[in-house]
Amino acid sequence: MAQPSDPTGAKPVRVMVDATVLFAGIGWPRWSYEVLRHAIKGNFQLVLSSLVITQARRNLEEKLPAYVEAFDTWLQLCSFELAPEPSLKEIVSNQTLVRDLKDVPVALAAIQARVDCFVSEDKDLTDEDDTTEQVRQRLKVMRPVIFLREVMGWSSGDLEKIRKRDWPIGEE
Repeated sequence: MAQPSDPTGAKPVRVMVDATVLFAGIGWPRWSYEVLRHAIKGNFQLVLSSLVITQARRNLEEKLPAYVEAFDTWLQLCSFELAPEPSLKEIVSNQTLVRDLKDVPVALAAIQARVDCFVSEDKDLTDEDDTTEQVRQRLKVMRPVIFLREVMGWSSGDLEKIRKRDWPIGEE
């Protein structure tokens, strides 16, 4: 499991999540929720962009308004680095980075922040095909379940236990 500080002097893993992870992590106690729990514990250096925060809040306001307060509380409790936003010129010159143009600023923010991995549930970023090849060459993109297994050291059994978990969280 990645730790916030390592006695060997190694830097903590730097991880950026997108709005899909923030939305799902606040709304459902499954894999994205566990990624956010690791962030709150400081098990890695979380990196966010203003655009990601805005997108997540907007989606929560539209689809899960009862969870907006929980999101704001999580943001207050969580220590994170704010990634620089790419310029319009950078966005225009990287239009083909991912298949959905609206994802370009977020992917560029992650690339510019030099994160070790970018966690997303957005298939426009996570599909391993020709449409994501450019972004995958510049950024290690992972789905939450893969991040939990490969970076945080979760077992397949532990991951399976929460696949369909719902509120309230009980005994797993």
